[in-house]
Amino acid sequence: MSTTVTSFSQLSPAIQGHVVAAVGALLLGPVALRARKGSRVHRGAGYVWITLMLIVAVTSVFIRDFQLPNLAGYTPIHLVTVMTFAGLGIAVAAVLRRDIRVHRRAMWSTYLGGCVIAGLFTLLPGRFLGQLLWGQALGWV
Repeated sequence: MSTTVTSFSQLSPAIQGHVVAAVGALLLGPVALRARKGSRVHRGAGYVWITLMLIVAVTSVFIRDFQLPNLAGYTPIHLVTVMTFAGLGIAVAAVLRRDIRVHRRAMWSTYLGGCVIAGLFTLLPGRFLGQLLWGQALGWV
């Protein structure tokens, strides 16, 4: 992927959707995780967060990089996609079984791995979004 992109509107629709959903999930996650369990805020934020994370995971399948070590354009960070689908599935199945301990652990793990850790990896200077932030936006790299 070329690093000559200078504005958000020049990104592919998959990347635009991915970024918007990822930022939304990153910001909404703590609301869902910290709201009183079973409350309308917890459930509402949780439903929206799961939807955002599904959008993030699905769009990531269409974002490939053939310059980094890859397999058909899928880099090691795409393992987070698989973990996100698994984590969401485990969390939803657990809450339907009323296994709140497993639900809580799966949601926290998915938030930390799928939002925080994956987000930090995408902002590394050698990555596309990292170059946009550190190089073009801030002029540091």
